[in-house]
Amino acid sequence: MKGEDDAGDAVHTSARDIRDTDWSQVLALYDQLVRLDPSPIIALNRAIAVAELDGPEVALAIVDRLAEALAGYHAYHATRADLLRRLGRSQQSRAAYDRAIELAGNTGETAYLTRRRDQLQ
Repeated sequence: MKGEDDAGDAVHTSARDIRDTDWSQVLALYDQLVRLDPSPIIALNRAIAVAELDGPEVALAIVDRLAEALAGYHAYHATRADLLRRLGRSQQSRAAYDRAIELAGNTGETAYLTRRRDQLQ
């Protein structure tokens, strides 16, 4: 949904490189946003910042609590797949990528997710 990513995008796009992103600032902005609009999509985006600060295991716990609300949303499964990949849980990551691919809305997303899945060990 347009507008829900604006908080993190403003900080992230001002960084020269993803490694330069001020994830604590991104998280602080999402914390404010989630208080204004506690939608599951905002919570999912917030979890990405949590992963960068506190690690993929902490973020995965947040993401897994969103399963019912976002079961039909490809970005939920793609996020979960990436977190599982980072934790070395390749088989579960592959299954999450497969679900994200099934739900992807266009060929570009499908191709990207397929490449990510195929890079798993």
